[in-house]
Amino acid sequence: MILPMKLIHCCLEYGLLSQCAARWNGPIIKNMKDLIELLHNGEYSLVVANGEVNTFSGHGVNDLYYLLNEDPGFLHGASVADKVVGKAAAALMVLTGVREVYADIISHPALDLLRKNNISVSYGKKIPNITNRAQTDWCPLELRCREPKTPEECLMQIETFMKIIKID
Repeated sequence: MILPMKLIHCCLEYGLLSQCAARWNGPIIKNMKDLIELLHNGEYSLVVANGEVNTFSGHGVNDLYYLLNEDPGFLHGASVADKVVGKAAAALMVLTGVREVYADIISHPALDLLRKNNISVSYGKKIPNITNRAQTDWCPLELRCREPKTPEECLMQIETFMKIIKID
């Protein structure tokens, strides 16, 4: 799937997909191992395979959140390789119907949520919680999503946070 030009221009305008989405035109991605290799070798933050392969270079959950709102079918049934998956990202993956996930780093709450929703998960390292970029405290969304039990409850927290930082 190639993202529509309107979506790409909007993403660039608002800085949501910092390097924007790009369709992968390299070798055929046959399995999760290939997807993980692309994640690392391309220095992407997120790689999605669902018939076609798309790469992203945004921060946090911005790419997943935008796709949920603007192209909800994009991730349905997809294989996803992500650098860091916290509970907020996991909730967005559950809500969009992702089939399988690889994370370089995943938090315990994210892993629990994905498994509870029957999403196949593999990871490089499991940690108690995701920290902020400065490594001084919890990631703001990991903290906001700590108490919610369902992906829908997490989404309410994510939406509130995005409004606060003006990315909605």
